[in-house]
Amino acid sequence: MKKQSLRRALLASSIMAAFAPALAQEAEPTAQVIVLGSRTQAKTALDTAVPVGLVNLKDMQSTGMQELGKVLQDLDPSFNFSTTFISDGTDIIRPATLRGLGPDQLLVLINGKRRHQQALVNVQQTIGRGSAGTDINAIPLSAIQSIEVLRDGAAAQYGSDAIAGVINIILKKGADLGQLSANIGTTDEGDGDTYSASVHKGFALGGDGGYLNLSMEGRKRDETNRAGPDTLRVDPPRVTQRIGDSNAKDAYLWLNSALPVPSTGGEFYLFGGASRRKGDSGGFFRPAEDARTVPEIYPNGYLPNIITTVKDASLAFGYRHELGREWSMDASVNHGRSELAFHERNSINVSYYYEDNLRESPLEADTGALKFNQTTFNLDFKGPVQLAGAPLYVATGFEWRRDGYEIEAGDPVSYQYGRTNNPAKIIRDRTGGIAASGIQGFPGYTPGTEVDEARHNIALYLDLERKFGDQVSVGGAVRYERYSDFGSTTTGKLSARWDPSPVVGVRGSVSTGFRAPGVQQKFYSSVSTNLNNAGVLTETLTARENSAVTQAFGIAPLKEETSKNASIGLVLRPAKNFSVTADLYRTNIDDRIVFSSNIAPESGACATPAACPIRAILEPLRVGQAQFFTNAIDTTTDGFDLVAQHTTRGQGSTLVLSGQLGFNKTKVKDRHSQSPVLSGAQLFDDAQVTLIERGQPRQHHVVAADYTVGAWNVTGRANYFGEVQGQGFTAPFVQTWEAKWIVDLTGRYAFSKALSVSAGVNNLFDTYPTRWDPERAAPFPQMGFTHCWETCPFGINGRSMYARVDYSF
Repeated sequence: MKKQSLRRALLASSIMAAFAPALAQEAEPTAQVIVLGSRTQAKTALDTAVPVGLVNLKDMQSTGMQELGKVLQDLDPSFNFSTTFISDGTDIIRPATLRGLGPDQLLVLINGKRRHQQALVNVQQTIGRGSAGTDINAIPLSAIQSIEVLRDGAAAQYGSDAIAGVINIILKKGADLGQLSANIGTTDEGDGDTYSASVHKGFALGGDGGYLNLSMEGRKRDETNRAGPDTLRVDPPRVTQRIGDSNAKDAYLWLNSALPVPSTGGEFYLFGGASRRKGDSGGFFRPAEDARTVPEIYPNGYLPNIITTVKDASLAFGYRHELGREWSMDASVNHGRSELAFHERNSINVSYYYEDNLRESPLEADTGALKFNQTTFNLDFKGPVQLAGAPLYVATGFEWRRDGYEIEAGDPVSYQYGRTNNPAKIIRDRTGGIAASGIQGFPGYTPGTEVDEARHNIALYLDLERKFGDQVSVGGAVRYERYSDFGSTTTGKLSARWDPSPVVGVRGSVSTGFRAPGVQQKFYSSVSTNLNNAGVLTETLTARENSAVTQAFGIAPLKEETSKNASIGLVLRPAKNFSVTADLYRTNIDDRIVFSSNIAPESGACATPAACPIRAILEPLRVGQAQFFTNAIDTTTDGFDLVAQHTTRGQGSTLVLSGQLGFNKTKVKDRHSQSPVLSGAQLFDDAQVTLIERGQPRQHHVVAADYTVGAWNVTGRANYFGEVQGQGFTAPFVQTWEAKWIVDLTGRYAFSKALSVSAGVNNLFDTYPTRWDPERAAPFPQMGFTHCWETCPFGINGRSMYARVDYSF
């Protein structure tokens, strides 16, 4: 009853706030300059030579979303943040992508400095499979002032990972800032209740304009569950799975500060923060008759429960100084770390239980941890040089970076086969078969998979930009990098802009890029429980490079991905209150690093080992299935972005209409294999090609209307997500999830300059993804899977409501 009252109150207040009338006037906004995409002069988004989007604070507050990934997806059609569940660590660290490429092909900056990546490698059948991107939800919304999104290849400017583009997150700064915010929300189904609160405060440092900004934020989210009844594994049918958002508790503490040094004219700066997020999600249900179930403990079967804890921290310290003649320098060191720890509950080690008829086993265990750390040193210079009577803007610098990766083993019970872990010992389960080893759900990392490795690299870059008259500007960049593990690479970029009139601008760029293999991809190894195509749980080894498995198959160590990018665009400003940009682009990537398909032994009888070469390799190594990272595919991505905005100012009111249309199409041009045993199609099968080509929407559009009158503001926004497809669990059948519109509505009332109240409805029309095909997608619909799984662009929660209070001081 309380939840029904909460839902009704939130829905009613949202609609009333959105349509309430009032009168007043809003001040004319000023165009905000951006620094991303050019190391020389700051420009507005309409003046750049490459497409750069800007997300401001007001935009972020209008979404009603409580996590950064969902905010960006709601506002920028080039950004995708797929919903994940029953995917181990990917349930809490979801993949963030740009322009339909991979999570690790997107570079994230904080205040212009490189952000460290996540420890988690996405090894489940989700978007970004095989990658380790940036944990974008580790950054609290309360600390962010604005976000710049560079939609262009920029590895020659910013280094590895910037193949798809760059996101620069700008933190709040200043001594006079202060804000308290609180938010409450729920779904139309009465689950997924969210509660969040944040405080942000700026303090003066010294008497010369220094400041210290602190942001604290906390959030609690209850789980959502859209699982249907399981008609296959239990009788009578009941819900056995947890399919939706997991339980989550998040806490953040961030800072941004600067301290001028009057005696030198320079400035010290310090920024960064820490976060701790805890997730509680489910694995696959084990029915009562399953050999991995112990009836004395779980007479009705059981659902393993995965507890994930993410700890993230970063700190950047630097000094910038004006050198004279418009030249400046910036020296900084930036350290960040990401840790993901796993704990399994509501589980059992079957081999422990039946060993020597002891009939006992722990029901929970720590299953290990992943750790990534990065330290970056930068020394940058920029300024103009007079050349032929005009300034040539120059930026140059040096970078040193170290990346480290660790895997820590879990408790012995989480991975052992019996207490002695002796494979020669016969331990039989209740069915008479060999008892399963390790804790069920997420088996622990073993001492054999433990690793503590690192690599370092150095980089030198040169960035030039010059204007020729008032109409033409040309830029160029070159970057050299050398890595301690795979060698060196040099990339370059040319960009140009022509403005024949104040109304029309033409822009374009060509560039080469690269992405170094992540240390996560090089050193990750595990034993996991995966579903094969028949829906059977099978032990799978993820083998790192130069392991016995990869060497036996002839898989070479990883090398860098290389890319070529080209774009051309048009900027129109037919009126002061109306602008249009249109950009075409193509990105070719060769030797793309992927996570292989499950390599399983041949079935049936084998007359000779040569007749079954995969089995001949795997059986001596005691591996049921194997997977590994390899440079296996070449891809082409073609896209088109159209952005328009129109502002109408009336007597005491402002209406802003905007539309952003995003189209992109990725094709796998070639699958190639280094192995004499495996073909390219075996190494990277059709299901993985489908995930790359059709797992992310080929169309994502955002249209919005923002109306302000007096103390009232109303925002309506609609996101169109094109169809997506997958066959990772249903091959050869390709499941299609149809295109859908998602409409959000928000209303805000300002009682004063300090106090405002907002209420909104997200997914106003309660739209869900297409349901699974009940026959061709079997057995998943029969197990309770209702809408989607390996790819869910907008999730499966349906309609949600929220209310928010903001107080500035």
